[in-house]
Amino acid sequence: MTAMQDTNDDRVGAAASETTKARSPLRRFGPLVGLAAMIAAAFALGLDEYISFETLRANSERLQDFVAQSFVVAALAYVALYAIVVAASLPGGAVLTMTGGFLFGVFAGTAFAVVGATIGATGIFLIAKTALGDTLREKAGGAVSRMAEGFRKDAFSYLLFLRLVPAFPFFVVNLAPAFLGVGLRTYVTATFVGIIPGAFVFASVGAGFESVIAQGGELSASGVLTPQVITALVGLAVLALIPVIVRRVREGKGRG
Repeated sequence: MTAMQDTNDDRVGAAASETTKARSPLRRFGPLVGLAAMIAAAFALGLDEYISFETLRANSERLQDFVAQSFVVAALAYVALYAIVVAASLPGGAVLTMTGGFLFGVFAGTAFAVVGATIGATGIFLIAKTALGDTLREKAGGAVSRMAEGFRKDAFSYLLFLRLVPAFPFFVVNLAPAFLGVGLRTYVTATFVGIIPGAFVFASVGAGFESVIAQGGELSASGVLTPQVITALVGLAVLALIPVIVRRVREGKGRG
């Protein structure tokens, strides 16, 4: 009886193992396929074309009325839209951030933009890490593996630096940590903190759009990143690297 039961258990275990193996590709690549479908649908529906200053100007009064009547719903919709745009790597993040400042004010607009961007960035990070990150690290050569290990040692500082410097494309910074094996908590924290200064700058500009629209002026993001703003952001980015520099100096002294 026991031998028969053990045999049945072995068969059940083998069947479960086969089922797990059969499902693992779906669990692994399913989110990636879903993301690709979402990106295709977004472009097919012209979502990237709707996120523009022209759309904001044409619908400014209706949007303001919607926010006044249903602030919570409007905020949730804004955060969800921002998350979708970031996850799908669509252009228009700057426009959305300034729209948040226009609709919700500087501080609330900054907060909602940061939350939406962090959610979207985390989503694409998890998908890339699950579907491709482990495989790429396994197949990578020794130099790439050592680079990934070095990045992970100071992942928070490096990510904070990349988020603060405007020169690095947002979607690249979303994906690279997934391939380098950065932990989720570190990624989320550095992303959330790192995008606050830039979001605040753009939301501050957007908060002044009401007077620009009333005067018939042109809405634009061209003058947002002034030399002074860029210098300030780069300065913050350099400060983010100070812990790395200090640790490397101490390690050098220890080896000496």
